[in-house]
Amino acid sequence: MTAGLITILIAVSLVPSLLISVLAVAFVRRAAERFGLLDKPGARKVHTTPIPLGGGLGIWAGVVGTIAMGTSVVLIVANNKWAADLLPADVARYAPGLVGKCGEIWFLIGCGTVLMLLGLVDDRRGLPWQLRIGIEFLVATVCVYGQGLQLTAFIELPWLTGILSVLWIVALINSFNMLDNMDALSGGVATISAGFLAAMLLSSPDPQSNQPQIFVAAMLLMLAGGLLGFLVHNWPPAKIFMGDAGSYFVGFWIAVATLLATYAGYQGGTPHAVIAPLCVLAVPLYDMTSVILIRLREGRSPFQGDKRHFSHRLVDLGMTKKQAVLTIYLTTATCSIGALLLPLVSWTGAVLIIVNVVLVLSLVAVLESVRKKS
Repeated sequence: MTAGLITILIAVSLVPSLLISVLAVAFVRRAAERFGLLDKPGARKVHTTPIPLGGGLGIWAGVVGTIAMGTSVVLIVANNKWAADLLPADVARYAPGLVGKCGEIWFLIGCGTVLMLLGLVDDRRGLPWQLRIGIEFLVATVCVYGQGLQLTAFIELPWLTGILSVLWIVALINSFNMLDNMDALSGGVATISAGFLAAMLLSSPDPQSNQPQIFVAAMLLMLAGGLLGFLVHNWPPAKIFMGDAGSYFVGFWIAVATLLATYAGYQGGTPHAVIAPLCVLAVPLYDMTSVILIRLREGRSPFQGDKRHFSHRLVDLGMTKKQAVLTIYLTTATCSIGALLLPLVSWTGAVLIIVNVVLVLSLVAVLESVRKKS
């Protein structure tokens, strides 16, 4: 894929999403108190004054607004030769293929919107965890079986890959929700993850068509743009939080993007590339898994909130909150770099990449244990 085409893709996906998100989040900030979207200080909170919630509405608006504009352009170009003639040849040739994707993308937007609204209600009123988990599983099931999303793991058991796909979506929804516990943390990690996944898809063509996976890469770049627009307002000291509305949508969008990409094009001479999402998303999954294990070991519900997250444990070591967030950013990027190499290496190289990710997380776990023993 040429540098010019990548530049155009960023210009039509990331940039408009960023601009829409910046404006939408600014609006939500001003209207948050009127709509009862305030996060008040409490036992599990790290802030001392009420902070507006609902920043996730801006992230959602950035993605949906950009897709709405893109859908209009694609349909115009596909149905009018004069419009196609106005575009560079490298861009116009992708329009027919994108037309067939419009229905799929709006189906996914509908599912993501349901989760965003679920989170928004939870932000405003609070909902039982059983209801939230139940709706998450329902939406994930509808996506997997209604849209044909399947985890590409070379398992010749469709019923098993379907179940694993549903679990993957729910796991990422909750991992980014749990990671949202410090200013710019969940949003920053999601931006890094979306960026690395998009870079891999653009640099590694689909073996079946030998074309870059522009559709899924654009999905991820739109999300990155929405997140960057949100981070303008969420950067420490945060003026607004994304809330459950944001973390649910972000986790869902990344999950379905990885399923689409894995299903579409990680097959071929380097099948081990299917583990790329695990490398990129190792940190949010580590945080979720470690927190759940801590809570279960202490005889508490895994859905009972506390200050035992990865970021909190780093602060307990003596880091400032900003240092903890930066450390998690660097850990995410370190684990993600291997994903870019997976399509280029042999099985031996893939094993070394996996070992590297495991060693990074093990080093983190060792550092975290220092405080406990002191």
